[in-house]
Amino acid sequence: MTELARSNRVRRTWWTDAVDAAGCQSYTVYNRMMLPASFRGAAIDCAHLKRAVQVWDVACERQVEIGGPHADQVMQRLTPRDLSSVAADRCAYVPICNRNGGMLNDPVALRPRPGVWWISLADGELRLWIEGMVEAGGYDAYVREIEAQPLAVQGPKADDLAARVFGETVRGIRFFRFERLPFRDTEMIVSRTGYSKQGGFEIYVEEERHAMPLWQALFEAGRDLDVRAGCPNLIERIEGGMLSYGNDITDADTPFEVGLDKYVQRYDCIGGAALRRHVSTRRLMAVEMVGPVPACDRLWPVKVGETQIGVVSSAADSIEFGCGVAIGMIGRKWAAGQQVVIETQDGPRRGRLRDKFWR
Repeated sequence: MTELARSNRVRRTWWTDAVDAAGCQSYTVYNRMMLPASFRGAAIDCAHLKRAVQVWDVACERQVEIGGPHADQVMQRLTPRDLSSVAADRCAYVPICNRNGGMLNDPVALRPRPGVWWISLADGELRLWIEGMVEAGGYDAYVREIEAQPLAVQGPKADDLAARVFGETVRGIRFFRFERLPFRDTEMIVSRTGYSKQGGFEIYVEEERHAMPLWQALFEAGRDLDVRAGCPNLIERIEGGMLSYGNDITDADTPFEVGLDKYVQRYDCIGGAALRRHVSTRRLMAVEMVGPVPACDRLWPVKVGETQIGVVSSAADSIEFGCGVAIGMIGRKWAAGQQVVIETQDGPRRGRLRDKFWR
């Protein structure tokens, strides 16, 4: 197995030692940080995630803080989503576009206190973009990366585990809402968010001294829940149609092409003019494949006969659904049910376009 060469260029997190000790088999690099990619193998990790609870080190979701008198204006200028109705306890999924309407990032944003926003980044350097926008626009605001590192609790038993550590109040947090809850001698932001369809929370740890006590408390409290260290799971996210920036979305794709139409609510943002006149000729679709499915480390052409109609960007074998599951960018003229051939590096695989993902 090829190993990740560790250095100061690829940053550790507050939990890297604990993740190593928990048996992490492989890492990937995300926002120049180490992100666990596998513990017992994708299929075993996936099955456990669906029946129990896992603790994920997702500190790679770097937090960019925007503050100052014009912070709200800066945020609204960044996204076509209307943020005027985002209450103080809400998280918001905010597609951020360039001047051509192409997706630069798809972070979750929240307001930890009045006049301040945190943007929890997907994989991509966005801080410099925002700093440049603030400088060029003459906004009275500051932009900085802060050391708030998220830890996720995901799985059907996530509520039970979180309640044992943070109290029963945590069960009442609604989807894409957050609360500040006590933990020992501090408070932590706990949001009902996360990169799985199994449900759970993300906990924003703002000081390194609280990082390992939280990790240990979760594992001690969850022994009878079969808690394990885990990570975002390729199989589970594809089954649920959860997109990965850099894999399924790039700055060549608009919100309309990646199924984020409902978040294009206003056009007085960067890229608004392009979005207003945009006509999409393609869309992301679920693609069912005949396995076995090799590692999807490149774009696979999707063909009907000799005609290429799109590409597959993410794929894996699903034990639960008994097929290969994949995400493809497909021309809009092609409908669900269409039989296709996917050209992988290990040879062609038969497939079928679907109108919905598996979850």
